Amino acid sequence: MIVTYIHHSSFCVELERTALLFDYTEGALPVIPAGKELLVFASHFHGDHFSPDIFRLADKRERVRYILSREIGKKKLPGLLPDRVRFVRAGETFEEAGARIETLHSTDEGVAFWISCEGKEIYHAGDLNNWRWEGEDKAWNHNMDASYRREMEKLAGRTADAAFIPLDPRLGPWFYLGMEGFMKQASAKALFPMHFWGDYGVIEAVRKHPAAAGWAGRVVSIHREGETFIL
Repeated sequence: MIVTYIHHSSFCVELERTALLFDYTEGALPVIPAGKELLVFASHFHGDHFSPDIFRLADKRERVRYILSREIGKKKLPGLLPDRVRFVRAGETFEEAGARIETLHSTDEGVAFWISCEGKEIYHAGDLNNWRWEGEDKAWNHNMDASYRREMEKLAGRTADAAFIPLDPRLGPWFYLGMEGFMKQASAKALFPMHFWGDYGVIEAVRKHPAAAGWAGRVVSIHREGETFIL
């Protein structure tokens, strides 16, 4: 499995016969062999997770399918693409091009994805995170924590080969909660931070955080856009 960090929350995961592209908005795409099936995911409509540019991939590839959160809407689709697009909501389980895909409810907008494909388990959180903000109402933060824990309980006992989880420095001292909450219920062989707004230092910060004791070594250190990892 080859993982390429593209930008912000966008990664490409390349398997033997299938490539998965998540939440692309900008940045250089890796070269994906034409013979591979390409599944393009967009977790929600926010501008840092979805761009109509993804539809240009269909101009040169026949084997491309799109799995989009339903609120993105058909109005954003080019006219010739509806038969290649599946709009999804939280709580669905389905198969697409040989991949088994499950969706979870985001604590912000849209969905998160758990994908089983070619013997690999891959989790992309989108904006499903424990968004605890300093200065926010105590009840709001409590409800956020409860909502996040409820979604993570659905993943109890599972192990992802690669998990892509927000690590947002804007959350201040609570930046690590999403990753911690995931690891309390599930597990991952490789934890890829995302949504860190170009602040690569937050990756080393979580590796040193007491909450990461026991899994800090699984956090992948990303240094630049375009960096590739072989798992």
